[in-house]
Amino acid sequence: MDIQSYKTRSIKSTEVQRKWFVIDAEQAIVGRLATRVASILRGKHKPSFTPHVDTGDYVIIVNADKVRFTGNKEDAKLYYRYSGYPGGLKSRTVRVMREKKPEHLVRHAVKGMLPKGPLGRQMLKKLKVYATAEHPHEAQQPEKLSLHL
Repeated sequence: MDIQSYKTRSIKSTEVQRKWFVIDAEQAIVGRLATRVASILRGKHKPSFTPHVDTGDYVIIVNADKVRFTGNKEDAKLYYRYSGYPGGLKSRTVRVMREKKPEHLVRHAVKGMLPKGPLGRQMLKKLKVYATAEHPHEAQQPEKLSLHL
C-alpha cells in the first residue's frame, strides 16, 4: 500500500450530510441527556468527525418540562441572570424555571457542553427544544433516538 491511503482526511462543511433526531426527554436526567445531545450536535458519533467543522446533526427534544434532576437540585440549584446594572443580579431555582421556561433547563445544560465561540453558537442553532410532546418539524422526518440511560 502506498502512503496516500493512510492519510487522515478532514471533511469540508459542504460535504456534511445532516440528519434529524427526536429525543423524548421524559424522566431523563438533565446532565446525561445534555452530554448525549451535545455529542450529536458536534458530530462525534460520526466517523467523519472533524473538530474544527460543524459535522453534527439536528436534535429535537420534546417533553423538556418532564426532565429530572438528581438529589435536591430541584430547590438548591440556581440559575442566574445579570442585567448589567448594580443590584441587577437575579436568581431562580430549578422549580421556578420549570414553571416559567422549561425549555431553558435543557438548552442551558447543552450550551455549557458545546465549544465556546462561533462554532459552538452555530452548533446550538441545530438544537430545537419543546416543553410538550408536539413539534413542528415533521416535514424533516426525524428519527426517534433512545438515550439508553
